[in-house]
Amino acid sequence: MKLLEGKNAIITGGSRGIGKGIAKVFARHGANVAFTYNSSAESANDLADELRKLGIKAKAYKSNAASYAEADQLVKDVSEDFGRIDILINNAGITKDNLLMRMSEEDFDKVIEVNLKSIFNMTKAVQRTMLKQRKGSIINMSSVVGVTGNAGQANYAASKAGIIGFSKSMAQELGSRNIRTNVIAPGFIETEMTEKLDGKVVEGWRQAIPLKRGGAPEDIANACVFLGSDLSSYITGQVLHVDGGMHT
Repeated sequence: MKLLEGKNAIITGGSRGIGKGIAKVFARHGANVAFTYNSSAESANDLADELRKLGIKAKAYKSNAASYAEADQLVKDVSEDFGRIDILINNAGITKDNLLMRMSEEDFDKVIEVNLKSIFNMTKAVQRTMLKQRKGSIINMSSVVGVTGNAGQANYAASKAGIIGFSKSMAQELGSRNIRTNVIAPGFIETEMTEKLDGKVVEGWRQAIPLKRGGAPEDIANACVFLGSDLSSYITGQVLHVDGGMHT
């Protein structure tokens, strides 16, 4: 059963990691996919080709969600290319970890700009389209760290906690127009980045998780399918923890 048949989705940071996993699962569920990338045009276009083989429309866009001007132009371009925007997944994000005593002002500001201000930029840009349609689903990617905090990640935790507050506010502002805003808070998700970490460290993380394993990008993608589909038509303003039980 294709739960997203004919829906058009924007995924920021969609060329690798969790975003790439979401793009693939969305395509398998029949969604047309517009996704952004920052650096590698070749890998982004390869992914678009792979998605199109599933019988859907897909296109990669070079865009920095942390820039309002670029976010606004992206939404205009996608609207022109795809006709309408049914789902927005704000997935773009970075980390610049350090203890507060060693964290630079620049590293704090950059994480807030990329992780949190990008949510403002994209949501503000896309709301015009969704308001006209009187329907839409916005899914914002937070983190278990945005709920629990984590030593050495004050900037990241602040940005991810801010996403939750922003999303709950948008759920109240946009709900009357049938635009839903929800949050996914991933736990430890195993991607290309975690493959570079020490194996003993990774195994220690796995054993600390009640389900005794790290998550896969597909685990996050499946949650996005639910929140993007009509199965969740009466759900807004919620935080869905996809973390194997890390936060209980």
